[in-house]
Order: sequence, then C-alpha cells, then structure tokens
Amino acid sequence: MRSRSSSPWPSRAASLPRRLGRSPAAVTRAVAALEDRLGTRLLNRTTRAMALTDEGARYLDSARRLLAEFEDLEAGAAAEGAAPRGTLSVTAPVLFGRLHVLPVALDFLEENPAVDLRLLLLDRVVSLVDEGLDVGVRLGRLPDSSLRAIAAGSIGRAVYASPDYLARHGAPATPHDLVDHACIGFADGATSLQRWSFGREDAGFTVGIRPRLAVNTAEAAVDAAVAGLGVARVMTYQAAAMEEGGRLVRILRGHEPTSVPVQLVHPAGRHLPAKVRLFVDRAVAALRARFGDA
Repeated sequence: MRSRSSSPWPSRAASLPRRLGRSPAAVTRAVAALEDRLGTRLLNRTTRAMALTDEGARYLDSARRLLAEFEDLEAGAAAEGAAPRGTLSVTAPVLFGRLHVLPVALDFLEENPAVDLRLLLLDRVVSLVDEGLDVGVRLGRLPDSSLRAIAAGSIGRAVYASPDYLARHGAPATPHDLVDHACIGFADGATSLQRWSFGREDAGFTVGIRPRLAVNTAEAAVDAAVAGLGVARVMTYQAAAMEEGGRLVRILRGHEPTSVPVQLVHPAGRHLPAKVRLFVDRAVAALRARFGDA
C-alpha cells in the first residue's frame, strides 16, 4: 500500500488516544479490528509514525461526509419542533405581491409572532443570494439556476376592453382586426410594446399594433381601458377585479397565448429553516387555490 505523506494523521496521531479518552493500545486494537472488518489496510505503521494509506484516506473522507450529513439531519429534526423566528425576506412582482402575497404574509405573521417579514415588491427579477432573500415569487418560465422551484399554478394573458368601447367600436373577431382598433400599449419586460403574441406555443403568432397610448404599468393600462380609450393586453390577474365588476370585458379568448407558470423559488438545501419552509407551504397552498386551474 502507498502511504499518504501529506496526510495530517502523523501529527495528530499522538494526541488521538487522549482526545478519545482511550489508551493507545485500545485505539490500536480498534483500528486493527476495523481493518479486519473492511478487509483492507487503513494505516501504514512504523515504530516512529503512522500514515494513512490511499484506502484509509478515502475511508476517512467518506466518514467525514457521513458525519456531516448526520449532523445536518439532527439539526433539521431539532428545527422541526422549534418555533420559527428571525427575519424572513420575500420578493414578488409589485401588483401580484400586493394582491396575492401580502395577504399570505399577514396571516403568516399573525401565526408566527417571533418572525419579522421583509416583503420586497419589484417588477424585475432580483438575485435571492445577492440580495439576501429567502423566497421569491416568479411569474413566467425560469432560467436554469441553483434555485429550487415549486409550481403554484399559472396565469393567462388576455385582451380587455370596456363595455362602452365595445358598444361604440365593436369587438375584434380575430387578433388581426386589432389594426382597426385603438390599442393601449404596455411593456412589462416580458412583452413588446408594439407586438402582441397570440396562440399556443406550437402555433403561436404575433400581431403588430400601434399604441394610441403607451404606458409602463399594468395598472395604468387597465385604468385607460376602463375609461374607454381602447383595448389593453395584460395578465388576467391584473384585470380580474375590473372584469368581475363588469367594467372590462375579456375578448379574443380563443386566441390567447399559453399561460405562464407561477412559481416559488428558494435557495436549494437539504434542510430549510422553519420560517422558510412554513411560509413556502402556506404560500403554495394559497396560490394553488387561486391559480391552480388557470
């Protein structure tokens, strides 16, 4: 067997029996018994020193990994019974966060008095690691990353107009009829200001529009459509309240593009802190109840 001269074992071997509270003879017998059971030599011994063999070094590395995983397992089990505490940081898109994440956060805080929550609402994707965030709510498909994603439903994108506008101008029968209508352009980073996509992924197409009004928030686009200026294209959750109240009508339903997924993401890890795990479970359940059949 080749020896591992760079191993730290020789310098630490003399103190090992003392640290274990056992005699040198007892340690020697234990190592010999382990070698007999494994059927391989772990140490090269001389009258002056000991050194790990290659097999011994591999066995030591594996043992250290197993012990570290065992410590993680025990820490996770202990956390199961511990009350969540500390600060939880969550990010979500502005309007979606206000409408659908904030209510979850309020309920979570009421049930977990030892947790403080920081809710960062931004209409741009931020790095959880760089910003020190625990959980992110994402709308749309995710690039490959080290984050763990949990599906929580899906959201459509649709075209809306007010009943008054439709009474004056009629409803477009196909997306190509939009050329004859006043359009409200809204670009959110995922869509173009002057081209709207329609149809499913396997048969999708885009239609050029000329915005009579161009805005940079969904709320402004919805407000302009409610006022009767023209037709607007936004995510369904952004116009849901106005549609339910009869102030907007959803048109061109048969041509809508594929819905985009709603996902919760968090840094990957074997054992999540209790505050993160409990919030994710609550948020996923709430969002699936609202968007699971979208």
